[in-house]
Amino acid sequence: MSDRELDERQATVYEIEGRQHVRASPGFTEAITRAHAAQQRPRCVCVPGGLETYIAKLADYYVIKRMPGTGHLHAASCPHFEPTANESGLRPLLGTAIREDPSTGLIALRLDFALSKSAVREPRRHPNVTEAGAARSRLPRLSLRGLLHHLWDQADLTRWHPGFEGKRSWATVWRHLQQAAQQNIVGGVSLSSRLYVPEPFTPGDQDAIRLRRSACWARTAMVLGGHQALNLVIAEVKAIEPARYAFHALVKQVPDIGFALDGNLYKSLARHFSEELGIWGASESVRMIMIASFGISSAGVPTISKLSLMPVTQQWLPVENMDEQQLVERLIHEGRAFKKILRYDLSRNSKAPCIILTDRGEAAMPIYS
Repeated sequence: MSDRELDERQATVYEIEGRQHVRASPGFTEAITRAHAAQQRPRCVCVPGGLETYIAKLADYYVIKRMPGTGHLHAASCPHFEPTANESGLRPLLGTAIREDPSTGLIALRLDFALSKSAVREPRRHPNVTEAGAARSRLPRLSLRGLLHHLWDQADLTRWHPGFEGKRSWATVWRHLQQAAQQNIVGGVSLSSRLYVPEPFTPGDQDAIRLRRSACWARTAMVLGGHQALNLVIAEVKAIEPARYAFHALVKQVPDIGFALDGNLYKSLARHFSEELGIWGASESVRMIMIASFGISSAGVPTISKLSLMPVTQQWLPVENMDEQQLVERLIHEGRAFKKILRYDLSRNSKAPCIILTDRGEAAMPIYS
């Protein structure tokens, strides 16, 4: 978390045990520890009368979270503010694909893709890409794109404040995504145990980084009961191109090895991600984020099974097209505070705001592109 983002969180005022606290105040940690043990709920006082929140214990630290479904009731400038689910692609997913439990602080996810594959080669039935507007099952589940949008939201990487300028590096993105993954479970297992986000690369620490990466990938090298476990990767793409054999995706922060793609998957990218690849190719200021499921081949090569792409600005804010990129850059230049709205698995034709301004007092203002 950047200094400004941490300062903003620390400035949030909570009423705990009849007294008002901010994170930096003396006794705050002790107060939330007692409140968590007593199953008491702090009140965020961003609006008159305050709003209940809850305390979740994750690993060895506590997190104060808004109650499910109350984000839109908080002041727009509050870190707990969230637009209504109707203003994004969340509505059809809440309670089915995304289920938050305030008693534990954990979010249970249902995915529409597998985190394992048969060790026996099977005929390909469909391209392993997540296409916008693809047919959904009757019970909503998260696609790869939906999962990426969910984690980006959970990591607060869709929020912007002028004080963040110059302080949101890959190290910030990496920490935020790691923390978000710890709060989500898939099939009863923490998502953090299946997610690989490349840590910031420093040449002097490269051997230790490779050892940690190898330990993370070792889980996907095992074949049990005829199935190979798959991990997930979220990373910034440097290039997707032909390799000496087949194709590979080169990601930043992992300079020594590429993620292999087969020919069919590579050829399908232009068809399914033409707009994403178009904006990436048109502007040097656009980054490309990849989420993919991958396994480790017998040769030790990370091999992508399924993927999705998401263009982002230099500040890691998602954008769908050039108009959105220019709007986001203009708002940043004007010193505005806002939240970028994500579609999750809605089609591009669905009507939804692309931006919610959060610097207009308690009320937020939607902007449509």
